[in-house]
Amino acid sequence: MHDPIAALADQLADAGRSAVGLGLVVASGGNLSARLPGRDAFLITAAGTRLDRLEPDDFAVLGLDGSVLEGNPRPSSEWRLHRRAYQVRPDVNAIVHLHPQTAVVLDALGHSIRMLTLDDVSYLREVRRVPFYPNGSDELADAAAEASIGCDVIILANHGCSTLGDTVEMAHRRALLLELAAQNTFRCLQLGDLDTTFPVGATLSVHQ
Repeated sequence: MHDPIAALADQLADAGRSAVGLGLVVASGGNLSARLPGRDAFLITAAGTRLDRLEPDDFAVLGLDGSVLEGNPRPSSEWRLHRRAYQVRPDVNAIVHLHPQTAVVLDALGHSIRMLTLDDVSYLREVRRVPFYPNGSDELADAAAEASIGCDVIILANHGCSTLGDTVEMAHRRALLLELAAQNTFRCLQLGDLDTTFPVGATLSVHQ
């Protein structure tokens, strides 16, 4: 019989290995989650887990009320960030929270991350930010949830990012593309360019 928890845990573990391998998070930073189909609940990585070493016991199942329903009894300290996003975005089925350094540094220096490539405008579309709030706090969760209404890519100032998607793969892809867009923005700044963005009015053929 198909086990949706095991299947989503495998997808999240793959995303975690990729994120660590690409340097988007280190040690026990970051956390990943996925909404459980047909339930008011989501699967989330446990506190202190390393995203490149996730095992079945490294996940907790939480209800949208924040209660631990099964699995690891110690969910990530950022469970509120995920819960609030699922509450305000019923279309979202996965959330990736990482610490992409180029994106965080550019934001801290007051630079907006530019949409420069077709992938940027197709998958990211828009990047919003919220000011710094303590990690794991209700303030951070509420601010990020509000920013996510109509937007799938949120920078958490001096902290990291939260990217949303209808699948684990899409949420993860947006996190990767956010950092790539930040790196391209940094290259433009190095060359003294302050204005270049994707051509206004260009015809898009969105590829998924």
